[in-house]
Amino acid sequence: MLVNADFSRRAAIAADRYEWVRSPQYGVERVMLDRVSAADGHEKARATSIVRYAAGSHFPRHTHDGGEEILVLSGCLSEGDRHYPAGWYLRNPPGSSHQPASEHGAVIFVKLRQMSRADTRTLRIDTHAPNAWIHDEGREICQLFSDDDEEVMLARLAAHEYVFVDAVAGAEMLVLDGELLADGTRLLQGGWLRLPAGMHRDVKAGARGVTLYLKTGAFRGLPEGVAR
Repeated sequence: MLVNADFSRRAAIAADRYEWVRSPQYGVERVMLDRVSAADGHEKARATSIVRYAAGSHFPRHTHDGGEEILVLSGCLSEGDRHYPAGWYLRNPPGSSHQPASEHGAVIFVKLRQMSRADTRTLRIDTHAPNAWIHDEGREICQLFSDDDEEVMLARLAAHEYVFVDAVAGAEMLVLDGELLADGTRLLQGGWLRLPAGMHRDVKAGARGVTLYLKTGAFRGLPEGVAR
């Protein structure tokens, strides 16, 4: 299955345009933001999704060959006796396994099979912790991950502040609060935007400011033949 699979083009989905579909696991639904399936069309795919767990739902233990990145948006996600309420960022490296569940329900932002094989770090970051945020060049950021190829953070921008001051190799944003404006597109909480390489001077916070999940860098995990 291909969803927003041409990474040389801008892609955007507003929260009021979400299309929830059932996953293979009972009680779990997802909105596919982008997806590039393996050649055999099997469930394993490079994918970015919003995933919704009903109360009491779970996945059996499984391994992520290409890693998994999670931001808990609402509710609480659990891994065994460890519980991650809204605001927690989880990064599970390639080859790691887990058994996620939610007793009372949860909504999470998930990126699958998009990590470098050299990435061996397991991260658990509470982005609501006051000491998780710093001031950097006039804006507040919560650094989540950085290497030679990509940078992942949460960022709080003031009203009408531009997101980018330099060209990027690629970028992806999820609006967590406030308003994002991009070339005539208005995205509120839950809105998602992916941008190809280039200078994107049209992307800025709205009148109320914006808090974003922001990833910049080259897109990883793309099969041969997929437009970058």
